[in-house]
Amino acid sequence: MPRAGLDPTSVVAAGAELADEVGLAALTMGGLAERVGVRTPSLYKHVAGQDDLVRRIAALALEESAVAVGTAIQGRSGRDALAAAAQAFRAYVLAHPGRYATTVGLEPAGPDDPLVAAGVRALAAFRAVLRGYDLPAADEDHALRTLRSALHGFATLQAAHGFQWSADVDESFTWLVDLLDRGLRGS
Repeated sequence: MPRAGLDPTSVVAAGAELADEVGLAALTMGGLAERVGVRTPSLYKHVAGQDDLVRRIAALALEESAVAVGTAIQGRSGRDALAAAAQAFRAYVLAHPGRYATTVGLEPAGPDDPLVAAGVRALAAFRAVLRGYDLPAADEDHALRTLRSALHGFATLQAAHGFQWSADVDESFTWLVDLLDRGLRGS
């Protein structure tokens, strides 16, 4: 019988917190079991294994980041929306580096995989940002890839302490947003 108060949602939440603390590479079922106060085999009543845990954390991270970005852009458009989305995304990655790392390179297992719906919601927030620019429909996918690449790269490098020179990181981020804005306006 599963431990009282423990369910798939709480196991995934604990796994996400642990991934943020120790890094995705160090997340193990044994470490998670210790975190939630059960023996490792007890976790399998709630998740099918390490791969299932990571997939569920990825869906959670996509949902959370979609909410963060979507909330940030409410009532904004153009560069203002872009800056708000970029800041919200960056803040999410910096606050949750382990759970965000689960979203990279994970392919949906099929059309009913929760990753599909969560991914659509995550991209919808950035599609809303793009509506503030006069982009041809044929360029939307390119623009989404550009935004994701630039923001993902910056945020993950910052989370990994990859900016070791003297220029202010916030100033560099503003510079990036301005560059993206100019590029989107010039498309």
